[in-house]
Amino acid sequence: MISINSFKKPANGSTVGAWDSTNAEALMRYTVKKNYTVYGWELGNELSENGIGASITASQYARDTMALGKMVHRVYTATEPKPLIIAPGGFFDPNWFTEFLNKTSKTLNVVSHHIYTLGSGVDRNLTARILDPSYLDEAGHTFKQLESAINASSSLASAWVSEAGEAYKHIIVARILLPMHLFSVSGLGLYLDQLGMSSIYDTKTYCRQTLIGGNYGLLNTTTFEPNPDYYSALLWHRLMGRKVLSTRFMGYKKIHAYAHCAKESKGITIVLMNLGNSTAVNVKLSVNSRWRLHKHRSHRHHQRKTKHPHSESRHTKMGGTRMRTPEEYHLTAKDGNLHSKMMMLNGKELRVNSYGEIPSLKPLYVNSSKPIIVHPYSIVFAHIPHFALYACNS
Repeated sequence: MISINSFKKPANGSTVGAWDSTNAEALMRYTVKKNYTVYGWELGNELSENGIGASITASQYARDTMALGKMVHRVYTATEPKPLIIAPGGFFDPNWFTEFLNKTSKTLNVVSHHIYTLGSGVDRNLTARILDPSYLDEAGHTFKQLESAINASSSLASAWVSEAGEAYKHIIVARILLPMHLFSVSGLGLYLDQLGMSSIYDTKTYCRQTLIGGNYGLLNTTTFEPNPDYYSALLWHRLMGRKVLSTRFMGYKKIHAYAHCAKESKGITIVLMNLGNSTAVNVKLSVNSRWRLHKHRSHRHHQRKTKHPHSESRHTKMGGTRMRTPEEYHLTAKDGNLHSKMMMLNGKELRVNSYGEIPSLKPLYVNSSKPIIVHPYSIVFAHIPHFALYACNS
């Protein structure tokens, strides 16, 4: 995907006139000449509504997007499928996006937006906010409103997050945010929570800012070794399928829960995030007309070291047949220190080896009759292969 832009920043911040597409078309024709495959062209960067440094009205942006669509069809005449038309790549505003969607219904393939849950990140109460479920839920309102705007329009566009991170003023807040890279900022809290919420509201693609660079990348800019949120993203990619299940957790208010059909395997995978600092929660699953997660039993947690369910044999005999038992991946901070950059998987440090190879992410194999234990300040990925749902088999 290639983002293109050609606007001169005006003195008052509001642009006027049509998009100058000269350079963009030259670049486009160059990619055709070189036989490069381009998945999509995105017009603009953070120019919707008030914009960042400059802004464009929804009406003008729609005309420019239609011009991009015509250019793609003209340049890629002999190419099928043609690159996607993607826009506007800005921060969501309900009125602006609604107008834009209605005026680009025959052109736009993807409506893209940016989201930074912590805003600028300049906040003395940052840690408390990150561990507050209601604060994290605010990002869900954006995904929900965008889905509603698409459904209410005549547009067939899909929703994408084309840029996302923790805080956009990463240089200013680096001294505050970087020490908390494990749970409370980029790894086990915000990032996974956004992946879960965006999936619920039919977001098709989520682009993390960045793989490397700035102070919010998935890789360390000095050593190129994975930051903790790299491993959480890797587990999500390996375990969570494309079908999203309606999920609700009943009980302790500090738990966030998400569930998908398992990826390339039977059953389901659930993610349970415990934002509380003292209560370990035992979770069992139940199915109603819409399946729900129910709190089974909770208890106060007094020990500093995290304890995990005992590993069981890889297979359990059930009804005369052997089935794979549930697999659990418990993610915690080393020594319970939320400011640590070291992530633990099932009690073991995640480090690359001397060759720079990613460690094997091995699960615990647990008894299917036992509840899932979600310890304080931890996240659990649980793959449950014997949990059969019609939605996952259809």
